[in-house]
Amino acid sequence: MNGAILAGGGATRYDHRPKGLERVGGRRILDLVAGVLREATGRDPILVANAPEAANWSPGLRVVADIEPGAGALGGLLTAVMAAPAPVLCVAWDMPFVPAGLLRELAAGLAEGFDAFLPASDNRRGLEPMCAAYSPACGPAIAAALRRGDRRAIAFHPDVKVGILPVDQVRRWGDPKQLFFNVNTPEDLLKADELWRVSSRSSG
Repeated sequence: MNGAILAGGGATRYDHRPKGLERVGGRRILDLVAGVLREATGRDPILVANAPEAANWSPGLRVVADIEPGAGALGGLLTAVMAAPAPVLCVAWDMPFVPAGLLRELAAGLAEGFDAFLPASDNRRGLEPMCAAYSPACGPAIAAALRRGDRRAIAFHPDVKVGILPVDQVRRWGDPKQLFFNVNTPEDLLKADELWRVSSRSSG
């Protein structure tokens, strides 16, 4: 199993700054995500990023630019599946609270015969495609969706076998609202840091 950190997007709600380089709990979000992926997979993840300066963000990580530039989140998933290569655990680089144990459960879902295995959540989609496990079969399906002009992160799901980790099982690792919290704005960063402090106090 490989890992991929998805750092695509223009961070338009974050004044175009690389939000994964912001700190939560005193550590860069990028380093937090890389750490849990290493713990879950036993190897360094790749960093899917298009910024020219991305190679300097974490010199130990291999940086791969999008195979289909401008294709949004789905383009990032395609790059991860093809470049990591799949099977691959993908995590967006603005999600500081994803635990390694949850990632291992998602990886195990592929071993059960699914092509994509995603956690259920409380978001509007009910799923977290940017924190999920993908098999090699997803590559052609994602490419076909992009050819159709459908760039939704779940656009290829009808063409592969999708498994879902029920939200009750996700909750064993914590509140889904926190587990999948992503930092899109400076206000989100303040909230994430507070969530980190509260979690640290309760676990201590």
